[in-house]
Amino acid sequence: MLYTIVKHIHITAVVLSGLLFLWRGLRALMSYNNNAFAYRVLPHIIDTALLVSAIYLSYLMQQYPFVHAWLTAKVIGLIVYIVFGYMAVKRAKGFVEKLFYFLLAVATFIYIIGAAHLHTPWSWLIRYL
Repeated sequence: MLYTIVKHIHITAVVLSGLLFLWRGLRALMSYNNNAFAYRVLPHIIDTALLVSAIYLSYLMQQYPFVHAWLTAKVIGLIVYIVFGYMAVKRAKGFVEKLFYFLLAVATFIYIIGAAHLHTPWSWLIRYL
């Protein structure tokens, strides 16, 4: 029962985090200001819930990064996603550069979801191998 609750919290945080990133990324592509309070604070609240639930799920499942390949892939993917997302929303200057990093971040996010769903570092590619 506890596992199910934490898993649902985690999945909800993933969806909210992804939707908020899409919104912020699209706003960045249109050169809108992302400095409002909600855009600065809300991602940290959601991502904290996401990270805490992920750590607790790892503990409950007795599966840990750098021991289980799929979880290691998720952690590395998360770091890559953060870098690409930061570049897309805050650092990139021109439209093409923002779009490039935005698409890389979205692709990395999709990869992470596949690795989590299928429990393999091959993510969605496992269906084609």
